[in-house]
Amino acid sequence: MKRILTRGIFLLTIAAAAGAFTTAGAQTFSGSITGGSVTRGGSANGTVVMYIPAGLHVNSNRPSSQYAIATSMRVTGTGVSITGVNYPKGKNRKFQFSEDSINVYEGRVAFGFTVKVPPGYRGNTVRIRAAVRYQACTDEVCYPPKTEDITLTAKIK
Repeated sequence: MKRILTRGIFLLTIAAAAGAFTTAGAQTFSGSITGGSVTRGGSANGTVVMYIPAGLHVNSNRPSSQYAIATSMRVTGTGVSITGVNYPKGKNRKFQFSEDSINVYEGRVAFGFTVKVPPGYRGNTVRIRAAVRYQACTDEVCYPPKTEDITLTAKIK
């Protein structure tokens, strides 16, 4: 009987840990360049969207806590320039694990930027890579930070 009870507790611990890892990676991402194209010598707006499921939050770009890892996004593209990553304002929330409120993102969060294509750009498409680094948390615990890579493409006119 003792062996069965020990195995049961062990299996529950493994199931709980697996659920935690699944929850920590539950965020999904999408991205686009406005209109799906950029004019040679022109610019277009790009957006990366993070979807955070209920029960989770992600530290904002300015979490206002020295221990919280801020969300950041690095955007690159070959032969083009990227300017102005815009981080939305988060919501100040108080959690069990913190004495002070922390600025967080919840639900749908959009990060904007601008892609500038030089007049002499060669090629018919442009590929933009966005790397979003974030830390997801529940009301009780924070998970290790992760980086999600998103690739956006647009036609060149």
